[in-house]
Amino acid sequence: MADDRPSVIPIESDADVVTARQQARAMAGNLELTSTDQTLLATAISEVARNITTYAKRGEVELSVVHDDNGRDGIQVIARDQGPGIENVELALQDGYTSGGGLGLGLPGAQRLVDDFHIETAPGQGTTVTLVMWARPNARAA
Repeated sequence: MADDRPSVIPIESDADVVTARQQARAMAGNLELTSTDQTLLATAISEVARNITTYAKRGEVELSVVHDDNGRDGIQVIARDQGPGIENVELALQDGYTSGGGLGLGLPGAQRLVDDFHIETAPGQGTTVTLVMWARPNARAA
């Protein structure tokens, strides 16, 4: 199915962040994610993609439709860069912590907004953040 092919968006500017958000919203709409979940997903993408532009200067966001063993469909977002990496992930996931002068809400906020969140990083090795938003069961099917 064409919708199952990943879409990769290079991230180097705020315009690229907007493109990633728009493509994710379109994919989520096709899976009939609620408008609230579409907004939460778009916001989480903004947070992780802006971290790319702030800390690594460039990277990419890969969007794909995923399926689990329970028959659920979702949108997976993989944000990756070859930037400086994160020295202390536990600290970086705490509200208010920042190494870049922001509010320190990006990563912990993104983590709260989605269903699944995973981060792989090491100093000097870049960062990969994987997010998944699952479609909610259709109330009419119950």
